[in-house]
Amino acid sequence: MKIIIGLGNPGNQYERTRHNAGWIFLDNLIGADNWLTNKKFNALIKEVNGLIFVKPLTFMNESGQSVQKILNYYGLRSKNLGIFSKKDEDLNDCLTVIQDDLDLNIGVCKIATDSGSAGHRGIASIIKYLKTQKFKRLRLGIKNDLLRTHIPAEKFVLQPFGKDELESIKNTASNYRVSDL
Repeated sequence: MKIIIGLGNPGNQYERTRHNAGWIFLDNLIGADNWLTNKKFNALIKEVNGLIFVKPLTFMNESGQSVQKILNYYGLRSKNLGIFSKKDEDLNDCLTVIQDDLDLNIGVCKIATDSGSAGHRGIASIIKYLKTQKFKRLRLGIKNDLLRTHIPAEKFVLQPFGKDELESIKNTASNYRVSDL
């Protein structure tokens, strides 16, 4: 089984923002309709071809809470002493996280495995809750040097995409196949 997480923030005010690139990517990859709210996971869930797609509703900085609950529910974590999840466990085969990345230009994607958060608070939360950084990430570029010059990162990521930028994110998603994740 494989879990694919798209990071973002719930609420209409965040819908088209740079921090919601993970949600936007998923909506364009598998469709924006028929997401089910799962209160146990505090997430929107959609199953397609045996894969579980997830949009955590915990807000970006607490994404790890939702991700941990989902992985535990589906039994995708090894246990130490039969109780506690194993530290530094390799989850590359069962977990992919789609994140916005301020270091990459709009529409550029890179795959990362076993790397730190690089200051991304959603990724930091997942690492904290899972006790490992060994999971696959699709780093989706949101950088725009013309707009970012004097705006702090924490404010820039909450700004909405311009029309052309949003189109670039959607095109990037449409060029991916679910099997690529």
